[in-house]
Amino acid sequence: MCGIAGVMNHDPSRPVDPEVLLAMAAIQSHRGPDGCGMKVMDDRGVGFGHARLAIIDLNPERGRQPFLSADRQVMIAHNGEFYDYQRIRADLTSRGYRFQTKSDTELLIHLSDRFGLEGAMPHLRGDFAFAMYERSSDRMTLVRDRFGVKPLFWTMTPEGLVFGSEIKVLFAHPAVQRRISSEGLYHQLMQLMVPGTTAFEGIHAVLPGQMVIVDRRDGRLHVRTQMYWDLNFPRLEERETLEDEYYIEELRRYFINAIQLKLEADVPVACYLSGGIDSCSILGIAAACRQAPIKTFTIGFDDQDYDETAIAREMAEAVGADQDVISIRGGQLYEQFARTIWHTERSIYNTFTISKLLLSEHVHKAGFRVVLTGEGSDELFAGYPQLRLDMIRHGMKDATPEERADLEAWLQASNRIFQGNLLAANPIDDPALADVVGFTPSSLQSWLTAAASVPPLLHPDHRAKTQNYSPGSAVAATLDRAQLEGRHALDKAQYVWIKTQFESQVLGWAGDRVDMANSMEARPPFLDHHLAEFAVTLPPLMRFRNRRDKYVLREAMRGVLPETLYNRQKFAFMAPPAHTDRLKQAAMLNLANEYLSESAIASAGLLDAQAVAQILQQHSDSNTSNSDRTRLDAIINHLLSVQMMHQQFVAADLPKLGRDRARELGWKAEPVLVSV
Repeated sequence: MCGIAGVMNHDPSRPVDPEVLLAMAAIQSHRGPDGCGMKVMDDRGVGFGHARLAIIDLNPERGRQPFLSADRQVMIAHNGEFYDYQRIRADLTSRGYRFQTKSDTELLIHLSDRFGLEGAMPHLRGDFAFAMYERSSDRMTLVRDRFGVKPLFWTMTPEGLVFGSEIKVLFAHPAVQRRISSEGLYHQLMQLMVPGTTAFEGIHAVLPGQMVIVDRRDGRLHVRTQMYWDLNFPRLEERETLEDEYYIEELRRYFINAIQLKLEADVPVACYLSGGIDSCSILGIAAACRQAPIKTFTIGFDDQDYDETAIAREMAEAVGADQDVISIRGGQLYEQFARTIWHTERSIYNTFTISKLLLSEHVHKAGFRVVLTGEGSDELFAGYPQLRLDMIRHGMKDATPEERADLEAWLQASNRIFQGNLLAANPIDDPALADVVGFTPSSLQSWLTAAASVPPLLHPDHRAKTQNYSPGSAVAATLDRAQLEGRHALDKAQYVWIKTQFESQVLGWAGDRVDMANSMEARPPFLDHHLAEFAVTLPPLMRFRNRRDKYVLREAMRGVLPETLYNRQKFAFMAPPAHTDRLKQAAMLNLANEYLSESAIASAGLLDAQAVAQILQQHSDSNTSNSDRTRLDAIINHLLSVQMMHQQFVAADLPKLGRDRARELGWKAEPVLVSV
């Protein structure tokens, strides 16, 4: 687990500045505090930098990246883990390939030598992002894992390609412009991102399952993209329904195998533990795989509607885990807001991502670097209420209108605290999304509802530039029609969520970004792609049946789950909104006084000061309903976020910040010069 950085110049004779590579590596030292490495091909205008977090092969020299092939033709910088590497390593060794290290990264060199890079991809099992430069073809390829667990960004400057694990890494390069775009700002204020985009002008995200291929011809770099994997739900006519026991047994087998692989590390592995069946199932199996008690870490809130520690304690006691509970007080979250934005690099609507940052900090201080997490289960097994709502509204063709109405009323009532947040108060229809999907997915409706409040909040210049902008159309244009046509409504709902909010929100600002802020590698077993490829074959009723979400997982894990948890409906992990806590609301308003003052708004040039003042006034009005306050809490969080983003990423001198950080660490620009 690490941070990677690099450049490829248009002109191969243009030298790579080692000091720039150093600044790019140092500014992400939180991702890799264990050392810095860099290699430069000066005759090709290519350079890689790397900040290392040692998880596999702890030898500081042997595991140092970037990696070179023995013939010095291929150079790699890798972030993340390739699982099942021991079996693959043994197979390659038996075929005559010689390994110089114990690092899983070296697999990529030998697999691509044997199969070519595209042919190697099916063999790579894990959470990763990497860059590979091939001298023979003068080609750079940026690759991101299948679900987007690990981040990777790129941009093109007048000098050439710049890439890195985080946006701030690109901004540490002096040739990269730092400007929030009008469309990016629009989306920051409504939470829903367009896949592949960021808040910043010209800064792109490599999509999950995508290869960004950069070829140099006639002194210029040419970019093309290629998907190497997608979540391929079967078409309706291809679906078959087998006995329940088949799906339960197969899921159990895939799940146990995924956990066994993700327990492999040269350092201790712990578990995040909430009150949900996802993390509890992981702990139950992980505890069975280990001789010693598993260490678990749980977040506790002082609001009973959101606190899950009682169930988490029951699970920890059931398997003999060593549990550590970190209690979060209301105002504490807003004290860490600006620090969190530095790591998320995008707006947040709820402070649970801040609680995750505090949790990962606590885990790091406890001496752990690797944790197993439950992300992906809700996506694969329809755990979220938004997904179940689409199943009720669009996927239950045999149900009567009365039966659907009864189920929807039950779902809305049992998820009332998420009204105005995860669930839209009123259904809406976006024509562009309905055209591609067949309906407007419920998972996007609350954010599309929020879009109506965005234009008045924009500075007049940005408002003018987005006058005819349709966020729904922008998102719809990125969706693959071929993966949606002819699919069940629940499959469509899950696919859209996975391609939008799951990647940018759940795995991004609530996952990797706040875990790696504290040098913590989070491993989600549910996102093992072998398990996922089985999960898409599950009939809809194996995911949601008899008012039970994640039906097949509950049945597969019934032996390890406490009865209370087995019978409990899924609830999203959220922090209490600001209005539910007097201290938290006061802390939020203190930040508003600093970041949303007239002078601060005028300096950034992003927002309309009068409209912001009206939002703050409405939030404090005693006549405002709780559901409206929940919605306003999210809007204010977005407003604070974009102001902080301007201060941290646009107004600040990030190239200097990177250089200063390198000096603090004692890192020096001492690249290995690669020649043939």
